[in-house]
Amino acid sequence: MRLAAIVLTTGVALVALLPARSWAAKNVPVVYQPCIICHGDMGQGNREVHAPALAGQSEAYLARQLVHFKSGVRGADTGDTLGAQMRTMAMPLSAEDMTALAAYLAALPPPAPKIELSALKGADIKKGSNLYRGHCGACHGSQAEGNPALNAPGLAWLDVAYMARQYRNFQQGLRGRHPDDTYGRQMQAIASNPLTEQDLNNVIAYMRTLATE
Repeated sequence: MRLAAIVLTTGVALVALLPARSWAAKNVPVVYQPCIICHGDMGQGNREVHAPALAGQSEAYLARQLVHFKSGVRGADTGDTLGAQMRTMAMPLSAEDMTALAAYLAALPPPAPKIELSALKGADIKKGSNLYRGHCGACHGSQAEGNPALNAPGLAWLDVAYMARQYRNFQQGLRGRHPDDTYGRQMQAIASNPLTEQDLNNVIAYMRTLATE
């Protein structure tokens, strides 16, 4: 038996068939199976299709993002093409589906990230450390592990391109502008006094070093 999933890339619908295997044997819930093609069977993400790692984030954060995609709080801006793809996938989900997905992914261990420093040539790790501790660490944790009490996700294991894209989305108002996105609006306010491109690289490079400690 093969599992069919719809993947949207650059506005074109493609049907992808996953290799035959028993997902039930891996205790993968049925509701997560359409997500595997992009986010991986262990929620490890796939940067080749711009899909972030989901495993290890807090259950509340994951559930909130699914609700936001479904309701249009996130992914509805015409400039957020990738967010719109995720919104399409979230639309059919019921409240029970979203609860089950969040619980499953939160229980998985965060993926072992690749250092990816080659993508950040010329990054100043020391400056990145100072910027992170001054602007990010109070919410996202000293090790970028996230802080559920402050509704701040973990960042240390997310890929470089995803982190840079989300920061720019906040900066440009593609994310966090909706009046119902309370915590996103906080992050947008922080990004409204934006880091330079080089400083953003420095901060992300520093977070990649945290992931290996």
